[in-house]
Amino acid sequence: MDDARHDKGSAPDYRLGAGGIMLSNAWYYALPAHDLAQGAMRHCTLLGEPVLVGRGADGKVFALRDTCPHRGTLLSKGKFDGREVECPYHGWRFATDGRCTAIPSQTADQRPQPSDIRAVTFPVAERQGNIWVFMGTQVGALPPVPEVPAIGDRFQFHVAVAFDCNIDLAVIGLMDPAHGAFVHRSALWRKEDSIHEKAKAFSPLPEKEGLGWRMDRHTASRNSRAYRLFLGGAPETEISYHLPSVRIEHARTPKYNYCGLTACTPITPERTMVHHVMYWDVPGGMLLKAIMEPLTRRFLDQDRRAVLDMQEGLAFDPPTMLVQDADTQTRWYYRLKREALAAQAENRAARNPITPVTLRWRS
Repeated sequence: MDDARHDKGSAPDYRLGAGGIMLSNAWYYALPAHDLAQGAMRHCTLLGEPVLVGRGADGKVFALRDTCPHRGTLLSKGKFDGREVECPYHGWRFATDGRCTAIPSQTADQRPQPSDIRAVTFPVAERQGNIWVFMGTQVGALPPVPEVPAIGDRFQFHVAVAFDCNIDLAVIGLMDPAHGAFVHRSALWRKEDSIHEKAKAFSPLPEKEGLGWRMDRHTASRNSRAYRLFLGGAPETEISYHLPSVRIEHARTPKYNYCGLTACTPITPERTMVHHVMYWDVPGGMLLKAIMEPLTRRFLDQDRRAVLDMQEGLAFDPPTMLVQDADTQTRWYYRLKREALAAQAENRAARNPITPVTLRWRS
C-alpha cells in the first residue's frame, strides 16, 4: 500500500503551487486536427518554446521551431506553399523536415549556404482528431501518444480554456475528486447535499501506457446524474491519469460509450492551456454537440476560477496540507513528477512507485 495514504495532513515535502516545473520528453497537446487545413500552418507556444505546426501538401503534419535561424523572425508569419516555409524578413526557405533550401542574399562563394543550415524540428503525431508535439531531446523510442479507448473514431468536439496558473495547479485542480459538489454545483445534476461516501480501487498504469495510475473500472456513483441522462443508464467508468498532464475517462453502458480526454499543456511557467476533447457513439449528432459544448466550456471555466482563487490565496504563502484519502492523487502526481525528473537527470527509465490501493472519500 502506498505510504502516502497514512499521511494525515503532516507537512509535505513540497508547497502547493510552488515550482510548476514543465516536464520535457513528453507528448503535449497542440491543437485539434480539424483546425489545421492542408497547406496551413499555426503558431503554438509549448513549454515556453515557439512551435510552428503545419500540414503539407501531402496531408502530413510537421512541426518546426517557429523562429528563423537567421534573425529570429517567426516563420509562421511568412508564407507556406505546402512544401516550404518562407521567412517574411529575408526569404530564407525551409522544407517541412527542417532543411534550409534557399538563402536569397548569399552569393555562391559566401557562407552560410542552405546546406549549412537546418531548422529545429519536433516529433509530431496526429491521433484520433488530435495533434500532439513531443517536447524534449529523448533519444530512442518515444513514449506512447495518448489515446482514448474504444471509440477514438467518434471525435465530437474540442474545447480549450486558458488557465493563468502553472501546470501543477491546473493538473491537481482538475484531478481533485472532492470539489464537484461545490465548484460544479448544479440544480440539474450535482447538489451540495448529494455528497456521500465513495470507495474506489486504484492501480498503477501498465508500463506500456506510461507513468501514471488508473481508477479501476466501477459502476458510476449515484450522484452521477449527467452520465445517466447522457448514456441512458448507470455506466461503468474507468479514469486514467498519464504523466505529465493527461486524463482519459471512458464510461460505457451496454448500448453506448463516452470518452473524454483532458490534456493540460503548459504555455509558459504561469499559463496553461487546458484542452478537452469528447467522443461518443450516442445518437443525436449536432443537437447533442450544441448542448454539450457550452456545458463543457462552462464546466472548465468553473475549474479555472476555482484554481485562480486557490492561486490568489497561495500568493500569501500560507501553510497547506493534504488530507487522507481525497488528496492522495495529488500526492501521486507530485511523487511521479519527482521520479520523472530524477530519471531524466540520472539517464534511466522512470519507475512507477504506486501500488494498488482502495481510497475512500466523500463527494
